[in-house]
Amino acid sequence: MRSHYCGQVNETLLGRDITVAGWVHRRRDHGGVIFVDLRDREGLLQIVFDPEAASVFTEAERLRNEFVVRVTGRVRERPPGTVNTNLASGRVELVARELELLNRSEPLPFQLDEQVGEEVRLRYRYLDLRREVMTERLRLRFSLTRSMRAYLDTHGFIDLETPMLTKATPEGARD
Repeated sequence: MRSHYCGQVNETLLGRDITVAGWVHRRRDHGGVIFVDLRDREGLLQIVFDPEAASVFTEAERLRNEFVVRVTGRVRERPPGTVNTNLASGRVELVARELELLNRSEPLPFQLDEQVGEEVRLRYRYLDLRREVMTERLRLRFSLTRSMRAYLDTHGFIDLETPMLTKATPEGARD
């Protein structure tokens, strides 16, 4: 499926052909060259679609936010003045050679980087969980839970979940 995660692509991969997959976070058309910020669980990577690669460029023109794609291309250094120091991958970009649309997305009820009320976020929870702040919270929760389980495991405790000791989950598998 992929050879690298977006947030892990950096200068060590310059000149190499790689494959990444993720959600189209943002698409920009600048004077005939299309730029796509591709997002996955590890971060963002800028993808460049050059009009000289006509078939891939035509496909890139149809991309919209939250489409899921797989892109193969060559990693190159970003031109001077375009480096994004806020990103782990901000010194490089991927020049697309192949583009595969894995899934389309309906128009979004809100943009992921937009401030929206809690009621809307809860209604579209599947989108809310893609936001960076929510991903960070999930990773923190996972890390804390893993640490607690490891501590208890090293001290001989057994992890046991029973309906009598834990709260029932509405609409869960048992209900």
